[in-house]
Amino acid sequence: MKKKKIYICLSLIIILLIGLVSYTYVNDYYHADTQAFQALQNTETVAVHELKDYTLVFEPKKATAGLIFYPGGKVEYTAYAPLLHSLAEEGILCVLVEMPFNLAVLDVNAADGITELYPEVENWYIGGHSLGGSMAASYLEKHPDDYEGLILLGAYSASDLSDTDLDVISIYGSNDQVLNHEKYETNKNNLPENFNETVIEGGCHAYFGTYGHQEGDGTATITNKEQIEITTDLLSDYMES
Repeated sequence: MKKKKIYICLSLIIILLIGLVSYTYVNDYYHADTQAFQALQNTETVAVHELKDYTLVFEPKKATAGLIFYPGGKVEYTAYAPLLHSLAEEGILCVLVEMPFNLAVLDVNAADGITELYPEVENWYIGGHSLGGSMAASYLEKHPDDYEGLILLGAYSASDLSDTDLDVISIYGSNDQVLNHEKYETNKNNLPENFNETVIEGGCHAYFGTYGHQEGDGTATITNKEQIEITTDLLSDYMES
């Protein structure tokens, strides 16, 4: 009986420790900065509103294309508001999905049903930053006919899309030290042969969003605003071409 009580106590301690570690992990994330808050405001050309379950829509007056965006791992999703608001100003309807515990791997199918809500938008793209980009690629592997292409920001695809007709653009900063470059090179084989690759000179991993410096990242030689502006130009040209 005494051994049974000891076993039960030890089991409870282990469960509590696992719970504490899990709670600490999921609540240790990068927070959006003040730039992100400003980008959540409506302007004359872009309406920002909530769609469902904290999913945010950046809607231009007339959309030429649509983008569903998966945020990076352990990054508050609103940190990508400046980039998506900027894209919306160029006519791209952008849908920013909040992920459970800021981890896209926990809701790969978050894009389900979104495109149907905007039948006036003919050409849809899906993509994301870092882990979000990889999970967007994973989703796209099962829905290749529903999208025009994939956008990878500081990310790679572990899913095989090489035999599809998808337009793929991959962008990363020259000073990105978070992206696993060895895996990035290896997984290029998973992309269509004619995919577009662009390196932003002086850019880093974190500057696709606005959440400050990311641990392990390189030092950018351009500003956060400049990297977002460059990315906006590249993506708007890509999606409207």
